[in-house]
Amino acid sequence: MIELPPVEVKENDVCVKMLAAPINPSDINRIEGVYPVRPKVPAVGGYEGVGEVYSVGSAVTRLAPGDWVIPSPPSSGTWQSYVVKDQSVWHKVSKDSPMEYAATIIVNPLTALRMLEDFTTLNSGDSIVQNGATSIVGQCIIQIARHRGIHSINIIRDRAGSDEAKEKLKGLGADEVFTESQLEVKNVKGLLANLPEPALGFNCVGGNSASKVLKFLSQGGTMVTYGGMSKKPITVSTSAFIFKDLSLKGFWLQKWLSSEKATECRNMIDYLLCLAREGKLKYDMELVPFNNFQTALSKALGLHGSQPKQVIKF
Repeated sequence: MIELPPVEVKENDVCVKMLAAPINPSDINRIEGVYPVRPKVPAVGGYEGVGEVYSVGSAVTRLAPGDWVIPSPPSSGTWQSYVVKDQSVWHKVSKDSPMEYAATIIVNPLTALRMLEDFTTLNSGDSIVQNGATSIVGQCIIQIARHRGIHSINIIRDRAGSDEAKEKLKGLGADEVFTESQLEVKNVKGLLANLPEPALGFNCVGGNSASKVLKFLSQGGTMVTYGGMSKKPITVSTSAFIFKDLSLKGFWLQKWLSSEKATECRNMIDYLLCLAREGKLKYDMELVPFNNFQTALSKALGLHGSQPKQVIKF
């Protein structure tokens, strides 16, 4: 933690006093130097968060001191007490929004929303399948799908506490939750009871877990990969391509955000924050004072087992 010299607030600038900012896996990857897009160093960490307008430049008319704002599209450097950036960077959000949700609404919930909307047309009564269901994106997919009448089939790892994890996901609206070992059967679709075969699947694990997602997909179905937590490649049988005509796609939110979609992005942020305010979108977070950021970082790195999303509070 260091002190930075003061920054001049130019006529189109807004000075924001940060309130909260999360530690996402992609933030850690940027620091490690393994993320595809990296800020110029030396750099301040953090990519999303929420703050309160502290002061504005002389030409700024749509924002005023006291407003709550988030950088949209996200912007590097949110792990600092004050941020000065052009007014175009900031999107005003309702102060009725829970602070920790305003701070985390883009990277994970927006990924979930876009993947549900961008790859196939889903109607009420349809199904999706996903692995990594206990992740925040996974939890958001369950809840947004449920809100739209879409069934979810969810795959989780075999580990201590898996029964509790199943109950938690079902409490969020999951229709079915299976551990990977439960799917070591010849016909996984026989486990679906009355649910329709899913045409869309989501993979954030890779390896054998991705193969389980593929087995559930209907004829002509699509699996979207947005992560690779196992660091193992995706293996697809020849018959899945030839006889089931399955498609494999990838999704990277940063690429989507960079394609001139600021207005659309902000409308979706407002929609997601509305769900959060209504209690229809929730996930576990832990607010940690900025002075204790080392503790939050070690938890985010997985050094203390499974932990809630770490959110730095300024």
